[in-house]
Amino acid sequence: MEKKNDNNNMPKMPRFNMNWIYGLALIALIAIYFSSNGQVGGSVTRPATYDSFRVFVDKGYATKVVINSQDRKLKMYVNPKNIREVFKASAKEVGPDPFLDVTFGSVDKVEEYLLAKKQEGKFTGTLSYENKSGSDFMNLLLNIVPFALIILFWFFIMNRMSGGGGGAGGVFNVGKSKAKMYEKGGELGITFKDVAGQAGAKQEVQEIVEFLKNPQKYTDLGGKIPKGALLVGPPGTGKTLLAKAVAGEAGVPFFSMSGSDFVEMFVGVGASRVRDLFRQAKEKSPCIIFIDEIDAVGRARSKNPAMGGNDERENTLNALLTEMDGFGTNSGVIILAATNRVDMLDSALLRAGRFDREIHVDLPDLTERKEIFQVHMKPIKIDKTVDIDFLSRQTPGFSGADIANVCNEAALIAARRNAKAVGKQDFLDAVDRIIGGLEKKTKVMTAEEKRSIALHEAGHATISWFCEHAAPLVKVTIVPRGRALGAAWYLPEERQITTKEQMLDEMCSLLGGRAAEELFTGHISTGAMNDLERATKSAYGMIAFAGMGDKLPNICYYNNQEYSFQKPYSETTARIIDEEVLKMINEQYDRAKQLLIEHKEGHNRLAELLISREVIYSNDVEEIFGKRPWVSRSQEIIEENERALAERMAEERAKELEQKEKEENKEGDKA
Repeated sequence: MEKKNDNNNMPKMPRFNMNWIYGLALIALIAIYFSSNGQVGGSVTRPATYDSFRVFVDKGYATKVVINSQDRKLKMYVNPKNIREVFKASAKEVGPDPFLDVTFGSVDKVEEYLLAKKQEGKFTGTLSYENKSGSDFMNLLLNIVPFALIILFWFFIMNRMSGGGGGAGGVFNVGKSKAKMYEKGGELGITFKDVAGQAGAKQEVQEIVEFLKNPQKYTDLGGKIPKGALLVGPPGTGKTLLAKAVAGEAGVPFFSMSGSDFVEMFVGVGASRVRDLFRQAKEKSPCIIFIDEIDAVGRARSKNPAMGGNDERENTLNALLTEMDGFGTNSGVIILAATNRVDMLDSALLRAGRFDREIHVDLPDLTERKEIFQVHMKPIKIDKTVDIDFLSRQTPGFSGADIANVCNEAALIAARRNAKAVGKQDFLDAVDRIIGGLEKKTKVMTAEEKRSIALHEAGHATISWFCEHAAPLVKVTIVPRGRALGAAWYLPEERQITTKEQMLDEMCSLLGGRAAEELFTGHISTGAMNDLERATKSAYGMIAFAGMGDKLPNICYYNNQEYSFQKPYSETTARIIDEEVLKMINEQYDRAKQLLIEHKEGHNRLAELLISREVIYSNDVEEIFGKRPWVSRSQEIIEENERALAERMAEERAKELEQKEKEENKEGDKA
């Protein structure tokens, strides 16, 4: 322990970086240049006066003179024998071609002087001219700038290749892991209190947290920590949120990355990133690795070998399998992963020893939806009309993300109408907006089209009212919403299993719109396309998968093999399935027409009410048809809430009329 403390107290040395070497080399080159007294290209130059120049020429020291007429300067190259007399240094020190830099006044005078000395025999060298202009500083720049640009370009390339100074996105670091590491998961600020519902899933992951906090409690009994847990469930159910809560509660290093982060265009990069991730995790153990959307890298390997190719995804998966449970050990490293496509994952990845637990994070039930609403309503100002129980029942099949969207949309709708608080109707409008889309009140329809849509939607409402197992009606509208020209809202009961009678009643209700069109308009339209699609899928599921056919009872032809290219039944069986489906749909269609004929007058009244009001509720249907023969608890709740809603709407209408009268009076006073 003392040694450890000594090491911690020692001053930390800066990390080595290749840029240091480049910088030192550049400094050395500059020092060498300036230490050579302005030596350029291995030769020394020295300024001199014109009188000194004449003295040296008279003595015969000049071997060559180069005149620059633009700068009015000349260079006098010195005979090697006379270097010591001119430069006061040896020939080795001044280089091979030393010269004097002389400023003169007139080119003609210099030419006359040199010509005279040539005739006298004192100047036996050559005379030449150059047109280069610029000072010594410019010459220095011209010599250094190209090298400086090359060095800067090299620095730029090295910086990019190293991913911006040590990042993981460059060529040199392309095999490094892209995982985000949190030294303490509490930095995320999310705990199990922020995860509403999912009691079963939280209980399983809480045990992992407990093991990390107090491992001796389990190891004393011979228990081992689970190596991995796979979170499985539909999109938006809170799998990633649950992983963040685990990170926040455990208080250990947390690595987070997506399955797609392993995939790269370079061969071998995915496997390298897997190895680097687990290497970092072992150094930080105990710790947690979270891989989101693991199906991107863990998809089942093909049974057909690649034709001489290299499958990068399979290599990455093989590396992941080896690191999770291979020859080496990963003590203290727990892997959490999330996916909504567990059927696509490789069986070797799912086995015990890699993912010991498969935690199902399902869509929330009624109680859990209520808890989720309470969490997302905390930051929202709501009034007394909001009933969380009713909203929970009104949103069957909604995920946690959908409920969060409902709360946000409700707040936006309330703000749009300048309200001080969000009311119940705002939440109902938000649910309608998410399910059906935005209202399109400006869409132009002819009277005939409007009547046809009203008859269609009234058909749905009538059939659902008289079918025992059909979902209770909430409201019907013929206002276009999204791609639909009309819609009917129901409050389905949440069932764990569904009987054949219940499915047949729902199918009959779906076909009620098409049946009403045929009976009361004499023609059919494309408006029932979505209803027919849902009814057909339901019928095929009942016959081929659920074994509910008369000719094919108790048989399931469901096939979950990804690479199966043939049906698990013969052509004869396929013909029987088609016949059974057609028979089932036709029977329910005839049943729907029979019910509509029996309640023809009520259906017509309902359609006329829809044409005049555009939106009707279950209490309006009850006034026409009377009490529904089969009243469930859901229906009772609907009726109670609709009475309160009707009272509130009446109050709002009265306020609007009162406000309108005040505005009219103000305009009259101004006039």
